[in-house]
Amino acid sequence: IIPVNPGITQALGVQAFPDLKSVPGPVDIVNIFRRPEYVPGIVDAAIAVKARAIWMQLGIAHAEAARRASDAGLQVVMDECIMVEHSRLMFQA
Repeated sequence: IIPVNPGITQALGVQAFPDLKSVPGPVDIVNIFRRPEYVPGIVDAAIAVKARAIWMQLGIAHAEAARRASDAGLQVVMDECIMVEHSRLMFQA
């Protein structure tokens, strides 16, 4: 997990980066915790760094941005909590 937030330099002892293009190395999942009006810009940045997936957390959805991400080859999840889904899948196995 690599924190991306222009307002911090670290989170939980891990170096944070101001934007996706500053992250060294590949980006697998962009996990979005921002209001829907911010999603299009984040999706554009994720496409630019060739992220593999966009995950919009519970309560967050943006159909047009999701379509753009999908058209660019990214997997897209909207309005779901990644922690809840991880727990569900782990206990289902």
